[in-house]
Amino acid sequence: MRRHVIVGRFGASDRIAVPTGQGEVSTRVEFVAAKHRLDHGIGDALEELAKLQLFPSEIGIDLLVLAAHVHAADTRIARATESQDTWAREMRLVVPVSDVAKWTATTPLLERMLNFLTGDRWMIGFRARAAGFERLVPAKGLGVTFAQFDALSLFSGGLDSLIGAIDVLELGKNPLFISHAGEGATSASQNALFKGLKRHYSQRPFDRLRIWMNFPTDLVRNVGIEHTTRGRSFLFFAAGVFAGTGTNAGFTLRVPENGLIALNVPLDPLRLGALSTRTTHPFYMARWNDLLITLGIPGRLENPYWSVTKGEMVANCANKTLLASLIPDSLSCASPAKARWRGRATEHCGYCLPCLIRRAALKKGLGSADRTGYTLDLNANTLDTLQAEGQQVRAFQFAIERLRQKPQLASLLIHKPGPLSDESAARQVALADVYKRGLGEVAALLASVRTAPG
Repeated sequence: MRRHVIVGRFGASDRIAVPTGQGEVSTRVEFVAAKHRLDHGIGDALEELAKLQLFPSEIGIDLLVLAAHVHAADTRIARATESQDTWAREMRLVVPVSDVAKWTATTPLLERMLNFLTGDRWMIGFRARAAGFERLVPAKGLGVTFAQFDALSLFSGGLDSLIGAIDVLELGKNPLFISHAGEGATSASQNALFKGLKRHYSQRPFDRLRIWMNFPTDLVRNVGIEHTTRGRSFLFFAAGVFAGTGTNAGFTLRVPENGLIALNVPLDPLRLGALSTRTTHPFYMARWNDLLITLGIPGRLENPYWSVTKGEMVANCANKTLLASLIPDSLSCASPAKARWRGRATEHCGYCLPCLIRRAALKKGLGSADRTGYTLDLNANTLDTLQAEGQQVRAFQFAIERLRQKPQLASLLIHKPGPLSDESAARQVALADVYKRGLGEVAALLASVRTAPG
């Protein structure tokens, strides 16, 4: 196993030596496209916010640059070849920032967050930005406070973020939505949903910041890319905080995610690695709030749906008529391109974990009004548990039966994905309850579904 070092550089004149140790492989990532314009979508994001009269702080820009380093390492260093156990990699980041002392104070916290999030071993170091890049915020933006937006919310193109958007708009707020444009299907869903919201709330001045960040597939020489993207929420959250610092006021970044997925309790004892994501786990989000305090950023992250299931989110949506009309444009599937293997257009597979929870939620919240196209009819045939189409269903059946036999296990199982030491006793009881109710929704979906090893 090799330790990879990702070294960010600000322009051709940035020649500060970054020594590497034995067994380390260094990769340079250039962050300046031309003159002083930042690359990898960061410059575009700054320009889009400036059009909205929002000017992020230097620390906010640092945070997005750090997130770019994390995203590059996470997506361009393959686990299969660059780890001893085909999972945990060793990655060191060397990040140019505006305030080295302030960022160095966050190092233990950041490494703990990222180790928890991705299951890798991260090491993070900071150095000063190169000469000429000490300040990136336009002088005209200093001290500006623009009150057009009175809410910030992540907008992924998924069903939960759609419900979150409708709910905050129905409250009379004018939010700024934050999107990270990933692959084509995700981007298309985000665009379609945003246009649908704009049509319905045509007199409202809400808007969207859409960040497109990608890196060449050969960024790290002779190393394949990684598809698990366990670190994607670090970039997503960083983009939201980056925008929030442009308000020059205190802010709350809404992270809409149902409680069952936020906890993501393993369905069976063997569910590890990519099947146990922690992107909105309470422990991880609490560490983000610690990070903002340490950096002096007057904001916080909040999941307003931590105590409800996805089905309850659907049922309680503040405008169910609008929700029902936009549901077909939302995207929940983990791999919507799988349909192409069968010669079909990109669509929900219907059998991955997010698809099953989505189907259960829409059954719970809308009855038979789910107009989503699914590749798999769950009830057409007996599903083979040795194939992808039956594996997630069988895992849910195992978890459902385990909890049916011993309901008291819920209060123990919710601790499996990670610590809940930040949560009060009352909140832990509520988390156990949302776990049980969430599994109950899936149980109703799967009541007549047959599975067997092929």
